[in-house]
Amino acid sequence: MPRRAPPGSLQSVNYARNARAESLRARLVRGRTGAWPVTDQAVDSGGPADASRDQFFGRQRELKSLRADIERAGLDTIAGRKAPRARVLLIAGRPGSGRTALAEELAHRLAGDYPDGVLRTRLTEPGGRRVPMERAARGLLDSLEIASPPGAGEDELTEMVREALAVRRMLLFLDDAGDAEQVDPLLPDNPDCLAVAVAQGPLTGIPDVRPCTLGGMDAKSAIELLGTFTGSVRITVDPQAAETLAEECGGQPAALVLVGGWLAARPKTSVADVAKRLRALPDDGEQPRSVRPLARAFRLVYESLPQAAARILRLLALAPAGLADAHTASALAGCSVSAAQTTLNDFTALGLVHRSGHQYEVPGALAPLLRALLEAQDRPAEVQLARARMLERTVRQLHSCRAVTEPDGSPARKKLAGLPRALRFATAPAAAEWLRIRQPALLASARLAVEDGELDTLARRLVAALVRALAAHRGTEDAAPELYGLHQLVLGVAERRGLHREEAAALLNLADLDAQTGRTEEALARYRAALDAGRAANDPYATGRAMESVGGAYQELGDWQRAADWYGRALAQRQARGERADEARLYGRLAAAHTYAGRYGDALRGWRAAVAGYRRLGDLPSQARALSEAARVQEYAGRPEESLHTCREAVEWARQAGDVRLQAALQLRLADTLDRIGDPASARLHRGTAGRLLGPEGTEGFSLRNP
Repeated sequence: MPRRAPPGSLQSVNYARNARAESLRARLVRGRTGAWPVTDQAVDSGGPADASRDQFFGRQRELKSLRADIERAGLDTIAGRKAPRARVLLIAGRPGSGRTALAEELAHRLAGDYPDGVLRTRLTEPGGRRVPMERAARGLLDSLEIASPPGAGEDELTEMVREALAVRRMLLFLDDAGDAEQVDPLLPDNPDCLAVAVAQGPLTGIPDVRPCTLGGMDAKSAIELLGTFTGSVRITVDPQAAETLAEECGGQPAALVLVGGWLAARPKTSVADVAKRLRALPDDGEQPRSVRPLARAFRLVYESLPQAAARILRLLALAPAGLADAHTASALAGCSVSAAQTTLNDFTALGLVHRSGHQYEVPGALAPLLRALLEAQDRPAEVQLARARMLERTVRQLHSCRAVTEPDGSPARKKLAGLPRALRFATAPAAAEWLRIRQPALLASARLAVEDGELDTLARRLVAALVRALAAHRGTEDAAPELYGLHQLVLGVAERRGLHREEAAALLNLADLDAQTGRTEEALARYRAALDAGRAANDPYATGRAMESVGGAYQELGDWQRAADWYGRALAQRQARGERADEARLYGRLAAAHTYAGRYGDALRGWRAAVAGYRRLGDLPSQARALSEAARVQEYAGRPEESLHTCREAVEWARQAGDVRLQAALQLRLADTLDRIGDPASARLHRGTAGRLLGPEGTEGFSLRNP
């Protein structure tokens, strides 16, 4: 007895009874029908995984022309000069013409000539939004496993890409380029590399580029493509109708895939019948003539969908970056996850979406049609509600993703156990893999939610949950580039809504990342802005943290006077609030600034105040370190005997604290001091003591700053 399809699935398609549809679905997943998705940046080594590729239909003349263009002498060669840059091949055509499929086939055939692999990126999202150059360059660097500094601008990042490709022999695949401005910054000065760009029109401004412009497929290839869906019998019994159908589709692979999927779901429908139905559909006069065959094919498939499935398809226009999974579709439509999964699988078989692992991508050629349908048939309030449901589901998944990293029995794990099974992750590695796969869509979702401006509360929750999940699974250092962008989003919402406390927090986070990557001037400006925001929010933590950080930035810039001034301001605030631990620490930072400035008397008073503060707190290790720094200042001031006495006192406090490594470091400091005052024998004794304390590790490379 056939199983009943869940609500929202395509009731008219029963794949359990249609073996051909399962084969078709697998074929579409591999994307060999003329419009493969390239959703993420990737390096493809052309290895065994490519052996399972299906037959490529048609475009043999175009492939031959592109291969010949590689060997063609360029303008520099004709002029007797060595080519200074990578050769650029351009495949031009409208979305749905099979341009990406052709580029993929070319890259596959050329893979053996480029031993360092194929490097891919998409320069336009399925919805038509241009990918910022900074994001595209950072994705390419990630694919090459090259760390990119957080907050770096597009000029720095594109230069890093060019430098990386300058020492490699790679094929650079730039999909869906908007214009030459998106392509030119990524081209390496290396004639051993080849760039294959896919675009809608010419790349004016890049020299020595001849476009391979795609029209419709030839009739024979189009009919062969249709035959993979319908089987040979329906083509053989009426070859004239098959040729007519190919003409009605304009020879466009995307249109042929849609019609072929529709026919595969209806094994009793003749090819002549579908050709007649297509011909009867009216053209949209507002559409360009080249788009009309695809629009009619899409309308044929769309109008055959049940109402629930049609609604899910329209709402996929809201999927961030055109990427969705079963949870995304479920949240958008308000249906169960299993129903959404079944419907997405059905859409895949019909060619309405492409599947890549556990994700589904809306083809760029169909995205404008879906958006037009959504605007025409769904009320704005319903669309906004669907978007809110999607964001809320994403927030809950991110909470679950982070909670699975917490220890058993923790409040987060107890809360995780109360979530529905579909939202839980069995293990931390499973959650990390989900986060890795969904990261492009999650980042796009955060950007879109902030830009929308109507769901700022959800947007802030989403960004906060994503920050915590990335930090939990990748660590703040590894995820710094993504965290930088997320903090910028928080800053945008906070400024728009006048949320001064969140504005201060975002500015402090951004400034910290700037400081870590050596952009001290930029960090200083942000710390000052954070101070203003903290004062506006009456947030003592933010103001104190900002003042201390301003001092640190001035210290990094070598402006000791300003550094000491700002440390003093931060110290006064901590003293007024009775925050003793921070007070002792700031005495130390103030003393260090005085030391750098050569004001040894002020520095010594600062370290003594820090020692007194740590003594009151009972923090013996910190007390020992502060005493050691005081001994250093005494030595700088030309008082070696006092320095020796203070250093011995520091060793004693470290011994009482039971911190063996700190005690060893102080013994080495004591030995250095003895060497400088002319007592090498005693210095050797103290170094021997340090060696015994450290054991087999020894003292090489060991210091007080890194005990």
